[in-house]
Amino acid sequence: MSNTIQDSGWNASGRFGRRSYIAWNMLLGFCFMIIGIIAAFILPGMSPETLDGKMSMPLMVMLVLIYGVAIYFSVIFLIRRLHDRNHNGWLSLLIFVPVVNLVFTLYLLLAPGHNESNDYGSPRTTRGWETLLVVLYLVLAVILAAFAVPAYQNYVERAQQAQIEQSSYHTD
Repeated sequence: MSNTIQDSGWNASGRFGRRSYIAWNMLLGFCFMIIGIIAAFILPGMSPETLDGKMSMPLMVMLVLIYGVAIYFSVIFLIRRLHDRNHNGWLSLLIFVPVVNLVFTLYLLLAPGHNESNDYGSPRTTRGWETLLVVLYLVLAVILAAFAVPAYQNYVERAQQAQIEQSSYHTD
């Protein structure tokens, strides 16, 4: 098998280290986010709000296709990550089992791959852009957490205060 074909991120054969796995999934997420934003501007008349809560058939077909493509590539990346751990790609079906998928995802993110060649080939070198994307992801996650946690705490305090005011209103 050619190294170019095996090294392609869009092909299930080959291996993904942890950074490559995170980077490719993040790239996939960015692509579908951009598709969603473009669709929101191009197809505003097809939004469920303008159709009295009923989704049009073309919009439904488009969403099914988009989700199908996203799931397909997510499974491809998952198989490549399993190959790095020297596991069969069929284990990727565990991602569809509730609760098990949480533990399985943590395993894939935290368990190191094999440093030597295994049944699925030699280790794949993580490219520079993949490492950069993972660092960007971590920085964004920290920034988001820095804003989201205090905002959520503020929301909880206001909700509790509103509940206290509402209960005192009903008792008077």
